[in-house]
Amino acid sequence: MAQFALPKNSKIKTGQLIDASNGSENSKIFKVYRYDPDSGDNPRWDKYKIDLNACGPMVLDAIIYIKDKVDSTLTFRRSCREGICGSCAMNIDGTNTLACLQAIEDVKGEVQISPLPHRPVVKDLVPDVNKIYEQYAEIQPWLKNNDLPEDGKERLQSAEDANLLNGGDGHGPAACILCFCCSTSCPSYWWNGDKFMGPAVLLQAYRWIADTRDDATQERLDALEDPFKLYRCHTIMNCTKTCPKGLNPALAIAEIKKQMVAKG
Repeated sequence: MAQFALPKNSKIKTGQLIDASNGSENSKIFKVYRYDPDSGDNPRWDKYKIDLNACGPMVLDAIIYIKDKVDSTLTFRRSCREGICGSCAMNIDGTNTLACLQAIEDVKGEVQISPLPHRPVVKDLVPDVNKIYEQYAEIQPWLKNNDLPEDGKERLQSAEDANLLNGGDGHGPAACILCFCCSTSCPSYWWNGDKFMGPAVLLQAYRWIADTRDDATQERLDALEDPFKLYRCHTIMNCTKTCPKGLNPALAIAEIKKQMVAKG
């Protein structure tokens, strides 16, 4: 019988436990993935017990507190702290989400934090998403229209056309912040990420296909006419379930497929 094992350097070791709670009764343990490829060491789980009275209510607040007050070697991405930039996307308690939007009190027991899955790790909680950005550039995410607007200043849209992008509830494709929680939760992207565009990029592709001001719809659809780029989506719905902004990448992909059929 065939036997399989993880590569030696991918086996996660037990790391250190640092108690920085100062005896507070309102404390919690944060189990954090630590990995430095340059060190040659295996990844490890370090645990930090901190006083929740000393930090803000979100997981990102706790991570910032750990870096500032407990362990300055911890590496992660963050910027806006308002769910706008997408920088602090990571896997928290088994779900891809934004650390700035994940309340600590909503996680029962230890808070386990790791980088977005199925991407090479730059260091600790920082995933390498260069490939996804290359695919994003491939869809040419900018308005294509060579005709000048009538007033020479701006291209106006009707409210109905704008809703195709923004959604009546604000959850349309234009609200995507490119955090890549969806793509890194998609099994098809895990296995075919070199060819399949993935839900984040396809959602962005639909944003431009749906834009009534854009004149390159046919060109954009032709560029996606490929056995892998679009059609490796099997509607598993992980992307929609995990989106921290409440968007629906699976619906956007389905809309692209419908337009593919319509164009013949």
